[in-house]
Amino acid sequence: MPSVRRQLAAVTAVLALSVTVGAVTSPAFADPREIKKEAMATGYGGAVSTVDPEASAAAIQVLRDGGNAADAAVAAAATLGVTEPYSAGLGGGGYFVFYDAKTGKVGTIDGRETAPATMPTDAFVNPASGTLYTFPELVSSGVSVGTPGTPATWERALERWGTLDLGAALKPAIKVANRGFVVDETFRQQTLDNKVRFSAFPATASLFLPGGDAPAVGTIFHNQDLAKTYRLLAKQGTDAFYEGPLAAEMAATVQDPPKDPAWVPPVTDPPTSLPALRGYLTTADLAAYRTLDQDPTHVDYRGYDVYGMAPSSSGGTTVGEALNILEPFNLREMTKPAALHHYLEASALAFADRAKYLGDPAFVDVPTEALTDPQFGKERACAIDPGTAATKPVPAGDVSEYDGVCPVAPSAAADEKDTENISTTNLTVADRWGNVAEYTLTIEQTGGSGIVVPGRGFLLNNELTDFSYTSTSPTDPNRIEPGKRPRSSMSPTIILKDEKPFLALGSPGGSTIITTVLQTILNRVDLDMNILAALAAPRASQRNTTNVTAEPGFITDFGDQLAPFGHKLVPAGDAFTSAAEIGAATAIEFGPGKSMTAVAEPLRRGGGSAMVVKPSR
Repeated sequence: MPSVRRQLAAVTAVLALSVTVGAVTSPAFADPREIKKEAMATGYGGAVSTVDPEASAAAIQVLRDGGNAADAAVAAAATLGVTEPYSAGLGGGGYFVFYDAKTGKVGTIDGRETAPATMPTDAFVNPASGTLYTFPELVSSGVSVGTPGTPATWERALERWGTLDLGAALKPAIKVANRGFVVDETFRQQTLDNKVRFSAFPATASLFLPGGDAPAVGTIFHNQDLAKTYRLLAKQGTDAFYEGPLAAEMAATVQDPPKDPAWVPPVTDPPTSLPALRGYLTTADLAAYRTLDQDPTHVDYRGYDVYGMAPSSSGGTTVGEALNILEPFNLREMTKPAALHHYLEASALAFADRAKYLGDPAFVDVPTEALTDPQFGKERACAIDPGTAATKPVPAGDVSEYDGVCPVAPSAAADEKDTENISTTNLTVADRWGNVAEYTLTIEQTGGSGIVVPGRGFLLNNELTDFSYTSTSPTDPNRIEPGKRPRSSMSPTIILKDEKPFLALGSPGGSTIITTVLQTILNRVDLDMNILAALAAPRASQRNTTNVTAEPGFITDFGDQLAPFGHKLVPAGDAFTSAAEIGAATAIEFGPGKSMTAVAEPLRRGGGSAMVVKPSR
C-alpha cells in the first residue's frame, strides 16, 4: 500500500492535471481483459465509472452491443460480485436510481435487506448476561444477516428499464468468474484484513485463503462456485435464489453458521472471540422478499434539480437537507475555509435530523417532505454562525412547525452511535440514448459477515448491524423490528440541469457516503472545480460529532485555516493505511454535444476505472 506522502503527492499531481480536462491523458478503451485503470475518460455513445476495470469493461461491452444503462449497470454490478466480493455481491443489497430519457423522469428501486420475520427487538442482547454482544461478535455471525435484496434489484431494474434479460446481463460476470481476474494490492490487503475471521469458516477459507493465505498480487483468482450460481440464476431467474435448494442452504447457513470446530482464536489484545451466533433468516423470509419502487427525493440547489434515494436510505434526505441549508449562503464569494466551515456546519445539522427522524418508512413516520422542504432548510440555516463552529452534537430541528424564520429555542440534541461500515461500492453508467443509472450496493462490512454459503461462491451480508446498536427504545426510528429495513447512508444521486442530466455520482463509505456526495457537489457547483478535481479533492466529514473526521490531505491543507472557526480535525483512520481514505466515488458529467466525462477515484482504494464507448464521434 503506498505511503500517505506518496498518495498526497499523486493527488496533487492529479489535481494539477485536472484543472483543464483536456490536459489529462487519452481515454481508456474497453477490453474484457484490460486491467489498466484510468481515472477519467471523455467521449460519446456511453460511459461508465466503477472501482474496477473488469466491471467497467463489462458495462462498456454491454453498451457497445446495444444494451442500455440499466443493462450495463446490472452487468457491472454482477462483475463486481466477482472482483469486489468483500464490498458487494448476491448476499447483499443496495439502491438503484435511474434517469429515463424517454420520460424525463427519475425513478428508484429500494433493494435494501430486511430483518427476518422472527428477529426479536433485543437480538443484539446476550440473554445469558443481559448485556450487548460485542460489535465484532455480531458482525461475524448469523444474527447480522438480513434477507438479501441484490438479485431482486437486478431483476427489477431490468424489468423496469432494461432491454436484456437477467441471463444476458450475467454473461460478462460469468466469464470473469470462470477465467479469473488479476489480484491487486487492494484485494490482497482486504483479504489479509479479514484473515482471522475468514479462517474460522471452512467455506470462506477454502475460497479466499487458498493454502491458508490471501492470494498473492499478480496471481489469477477464480470463483467457479460463483460462476455456477450465476448460471443457475441466468437459467431460472431469481426464483432460484429466493426459493428452492439455494434458499434452503442460505437459511441453514445463517441459522447454524458453519464454523470450523477446531478453529483456535489467535492470541490478541484484547482477545479475539468468534462465537458465530445463530441467526434468524428462514426460507419464508427469502420467499417473501420484495424490492420497492419509490419516488426519489428532490431538492432544487442553485438551479440544479438534485434527485436522491428516499428512506429507507437516509442519503437523499440528508444530502438534500444540507443543500437546502447551504442555499441561502453565497459560498462563491467566501474564502475557501469559510465555505468549508459552512459545509461542515450544514452537514452536522442535517445529521442531527437524520438521527432523530430517519428509519424504514414502513415502520416509522419519516417526515421526508419536511426534511427536503427549502423552508425547513432555510430555518435550519439560522443555526450556522458564520465565524464559529457550533458545539456538537447540535440539536435536531422541529419538523412539526417551521416557516423559514429563525426559531427562538432548539429542540433536544440528537446523537447516535455510527456502526455503518466504510465498505460498499458504487457505479455510474450512461448510454447513447441519455439514460443514466446510479447504483450503490453493499454487503456492509468489508467481507460482510465473513460467511460464504458453502459451494455457492458468495459472502452473506452483515447489514442488520446498521440498526441502532445500543437502543431497543420504541422511540428510536432505527431500532430492530421484524421485516424492517435498517437505515442506510447510501446516496446514489442524479442531478439535472434544464431537465437534462448534468451529473450523476455516488460513493461507498458508510455514513461518510453522505458527506462525500455533498462535498463533491459543493466542489463542483460552488467552488468551480471540474468534476475530476471535485472528486479527487481531499475530504472531511462532519456527522454531528465533536471532531471532524478528515483525510490527511485535508488536514494538511485546511487544518490551520479551520482552527479559528473552532473545528478540530482528526484523521479518518490509521494515517498509513486505506482507513485514512473517505469514500471511493464514481461520477459522470454530461457536456455539450452529448459528450460524457466519466471519472473515478485516481488513488482511493487503489484507484477506479472510467471508460467510454467512443473517445470521439
